[in-house]
Amino acid sequence: MLHFNSKYKDEIFETVLENAYHCFVIVDAKGLITYMNKTYCDFIEVNRDEIIGKHVEEVIENTRMHIVARTGIEEIADLQYIRGNHMIANRIPVYANGEIVGAVGTVLFRDTKEWMKMNSHIKDLMLEVEHYRSQLNDRYGVTYSLHDIVGSSPRLSKIKNQVKKVAPGDVTILLRGESGTGKELFAHSIHHLSERNQKPFIKVNCAAIPEHLLESELFGYTEGAFTGAKKGGKLGKFQLADGGTIFLDEIGDMPLNAQVKILRVLQEGEVEAIGSVQTQKIDVRVVAATNQSLEKLIQEGRFREDLFYRINVIQLHIPSLNERADDIRVLAKYILTKVTNRSGKRVLYFDPQVLEFLTNYSWPGNIRELENVIESAVHLSTSETITMEDLPDHLKKDIALGIPTGSLKETLDQAEKQALTTALHQSNGDKIEAAKRLKIGKSSFYDKLKKYNL
Repeated sequence: MLHFNSKYKDEIFETVLENAYHCFVIVDAKGLITYMNKTYCDFIEVNRDEIIGKHVEEVIENTRMHIVARTGIEEIADLQYIRGNHMIANRIPVYANGEIVGAVGTVLFRDTKEWMKMNSHIKDLMLEVEHYRSQLNDRYGVTYSLHDIVGSSPRLSKIKNQVKKVAPGDVTILLRGESGTGKELFAHSIHHLSERNQKPFIKVNCAAIPEHLLESELFGYTEGAFTGAKKGGKLGKFQLADGGTIFLDEIGDMPLNAQVKILRVLQEGEVEAIGSVQTQKIDVRVVAATNQSLEKLIQEGRFREDLFYRINVIQLHIPSLNERADDIRVLAKYILTKVTNRSGKRVLYFDPQVLEFLTNYSWPGNIRELENVIESAVHLSTSETITMEDLPDHLKKDIALGIPTGSLKETLDQAEKQALTTALHQSNGDKIEAAKRLKIGKSSFYDKLKKYNL
């Protein structure tokens, strides 16, 4: 590599960066902004003195700079939506002595006529794609794809990659995970990526249908099958899903008599409508989901063991929000945008203290609870920024009383992470000094920094 030896190199580089037409930003390994040129500051309308030291997600919408600084994987010519337009962003990791120390980002085509023309063309193409996608969704019942699942944490990236591997086949899949983790989104994504994506996607919430109606809902009935049966009969969910995918949500709540028929569908590929003397061959892929322990239900005699083995061909564990805490900030901002677009309220930001709380809270209700909290805060907020005062009362009580919001291990981990963060702040980033303040060894201190990705 050529070396630039001019004694005025700092002045030269500063002049180049400050007067460049393109936008430049530099972050450290934690994703904190260490430099942003005037062009970029003017473009996103921020004061440079105020944003230096802030996390890049708080300043630049839809950024991935912190991810590149963490993974070391460069991203070239990536489309990024900023201030109402799609820009071309490059993100390059910076290494020193073999370690990632940060990342440099550039945004091209800030507002030139050429880019505005290109941007209009891209918007037109995207609208056309969205139009066709909407038509397919209306016809086949698919609402979500893998791109709608927000986040890039290691746990989430792993499950997305697993979905991509198993979706093209016809194998039966069991989605397991806590309530509110987004199992339905993954079921939609599996269908969307399969060879059946031009055929129907039918959802059945096994917990929401009364037990005496479940069998007729699943398998249909013939005319005159029972009092009140519709003239001409009715197709069941399995017949409607023929050729496509049926999603059996909360399958653990399915009564035993219906489980026997589900087993027959999986074994023989045929269904029998209520009142019919004939069976009907169908071709359906089954994706099931549960937030219960099916093994425990089997022991209690509430779930058939043979059905369990039929639906448990491939099992995917959908991580809880606790297991993907790295995604909470970007998820919160995505939800905030969605809620404000729906409500029409102009609430644009989170107070840093709120983001810190959202990141450390245990979220027993997972993404569904996070969305409810943000929606409540938007309606309670009287400014453009959500503050701690805007959070729902039950959360504020937990904060005021210092009540732990998770298990003992989660509470201890949160306390340890906070102690490390405070020590680093008091030591101005000097890790050896921070370790001394905490009265722990240097190697132990570095292990804990790695554990909490600090």
